[in-house]
Amino acid sequence: MGNRLSKIVTRTGDAGTTGLGDGSRVGKDSLRIDAMGEVDELNSMLGVLLAEALPESVSEVLLGIQNDLFDLGGELCCPGMTMVTETHVLRLEQQVEDFNADLSRLKEFILPGGTRPAALAHLARTVARRAERSVVRLAASEPVADNLRRYLNRLSDLLFVLGRHLNCAGGRGDVLWVQRKNA
Repeated sequence: MGNRLSKIVTRTGDAGTTGLGDGSRVGKDSLRIDAMGEVDELNSMLGVLLAEALPESVSEVLLGIQNDLFDLGGELCCPGMTMVTETHVLRLEQQVEDFNADLSRLKEFILPGGTRPAALAHLARTVARRAERSVVRLAASEPVADNLRRYLNRLSDLLFVLGRHLNCAGGRGDVLWVQRKNA
């Protein structure tokens, strides 16, 4: 790996193609590259969230997710490889349950906001949903493991719950949507 990363400017993509992990080349506008880019953006968004002062429990979870997303991107980059398993999906489901356990039951829709970390978690949630849509589009035309889509779906659920958790940890409640009748 060290030799691969020592040369950053290769000029191999100047013609509009990029290499996949299996050695094949595809157009930079392909659905696979779109999906990889969305996952990369999501991982970067989590890095922005991690730059905030967060409860240690949240930081630990997000760092683990960043590693998972690197694996997920690797699986997209290497068609046929399996890196994200059912265990990854189940771990996210358990984290949703754990972080949601102490939150009040939702009776209204909430708006993304409150504390800065909560707002960033909601922004990451929307990026996760976009990444999921990209993987769904890719899977409609090429083989993609179901666990990739499922992982991104559970991750967006977790980020929603973390947004609420971070508001609570920051001494703020949920920002409730106020329906305006005929305003």
